[in-house]
Amino acid sequence: MSDFWSRRRAAVEAEAETDAQLEAAATVAAREAEQADKTDEELLAELDLPDPESLGAGDDFTVFLKDAVPPRLKTRALRRLWGTNPLLANIDGLVDYGEDFTDAALAVENIQTAYQVGKGMTAHVEELARQAELEAQEAENPEPDDQPNEEIETPEETPDETPVVALTEAPAPQEDLTLQAEPEADFAPPRRMRFAFDADVEVEAI
Repeated sequence: MSDFWSRRRAAVEAEAETDAQLEAAATVAAREAEQADKTDEELLAELDLPDPESLGAGDDFTVFLKDAVPPRLKTRALRRLWGTNPLLANIDGLVDYGEDFTDAALAVENIQTAYQVGKGMTAHVEELARQAELEAQEAENPEPDDQPNEEIETPEETPDETPVVALTEAPAPQEDLTLQAEPEADFAPPRRMRFAFDADVEVEAI
């Protein structure tokens, strides 16, 4: 039962808050529509505000931050405030950390970085330049192989022990007909042909 009444009470409060927001939005819309038809001078006189351009360093600009002041007058006042305050006119990026330059809440413990105080990234750039120079030198002067090529041993040319004699065509030796006589051809003895006939007559032919 208690849960029912708790939910009921929460729903009533949410409904009331929604109605209040809608009423406030309607009021703002009606006021802006009314102010849109008026000039800046009329609005300044109606709201009893000074001219934003007449303000200087040390003046109170918070009067322009009220809800009744239209956005265009707020913009003029803030623009004048930025010009009169050097800290706002020349913003330093380090101010974004609110004097907590270490940012210890987000920094990684023992972080490694190439940035050096007073030098920036100079060391990193110098190291890259040194490596590039070494690579260029290696390209110009390539190192020899670790294992030198074995020299092929060629046998030394030894002089021929036999003396070189000029070769000349020697005249063909004449055959000694007297000493080297061709042997006489051995002729086979003549053969005799024999014919036999039926009459038993033997005819001998030479």
